[in-house]
Amino acid sequence: MGIIMHIDILSLFPEFIEAFFNQSMIKRAIDNQLISMKVTDPRDFSHDKHRHVDDTIYGGGAGMLMKCGPIDEACHAVLPEKKENARIICLSPAGTPFTQDKAKELYKKYDHLVLICGHYEGIDHRIETEVADELISIGDYVLTGGELGAMVIADAVARMVPGVLGDAGSAVSDSFYEPLLEYPQYTKPAEYKGWKVPDILLSGHHEKIDAWRKKEALRRTLENRPDLLDKRILTDEEKKILQEIQEERDKT
Repeated sequence: MGIIMHIDILSLFPEFIEAFFNQSMIKRAIDNQLISMKVTDPRDFSHDKHRHVDDTIYGGGAGMLMKCGPIDEACHAVLPEKKENARIICLSPAGTPFTQDKAKELYKKYDHLVLICGHYEGIDHRIETEVADELISIGDYVLTGGELGAMVIADAVARMVPGVLGDAGSAVSDSFYEPLLEYPQYTKPAEYKGWKVPDILLSGHHEKIDAWRKKEALRRTLENRPDLLDKRILTDEEKKILQEIQEERDKT
C-alpha cells in the first residue's frame, strides 16, 4: 500500500515524542509503512553555540519566547517545497478547537502534516502569520507545551488511515467519528460481582443486537452529550427511537 500519511512534529523534547512513536498502534503503522512520523528539534537550527531557540519579549513581559528562525528553518527542512497536499499547523490556545470533523478534514485533504509545538511563553507571532497555515487548539486549558496537542492530532488522524486499526470498521464506529457516542460494550466474564452483561448481547441474535446497540448509542448521547444530536441529521428511525427513550425516561 505504501505510506499514506507523513506527519512531522517540531518539538524541543524529541525523546517525549519518540516515546509516542514507539507505542502500540502507532508503532505498528510505522513499521508497516502505512504512516511516517518523525520529530525534529528546532535547536538543530539554532546558530549560536549554546543552541538557544528563545529570547526575551519585545515590549517587556515575563518569560521567554521561541524565536522565528529555528522554527522556520526546521519547517523548511521537513517540507522543502510547500504543496497543496501539505499543511503546517501551529498548536496554539488561539487556534480552532480540534474535533473529529477537523481530524477527518486533515486526513482527507492532506498527506503531509507539520505540527509545530510551542513552549516557554509561546512562539514569535510571525510563525503563526507567515509560516503556519492554521492554528489548532485541543482545548480551553493551559499546558506546558504543544507536544500533547501534537500527539492528539497525530493519533486522531493516523487511526483513520486504512490498515492502521486491526478492524477496518473500528474507526468509523468510534465515538465522535460520527456525531454520536458509541454504544456500551462488554467482555468476559458475563457476570462479575453481580454486575451482568445485558442478556441481548449473549443471545447470538445479531439483528436484535444491532438494534439494541443503535438505541443505546442514542440513549448514551442523549444523556451525556445532547449537543451532539443537534449536529446530526436524524433519520426517521432514530427520531422514533429517541421518542421511545424519552417515554421510558418519563416513566421512571
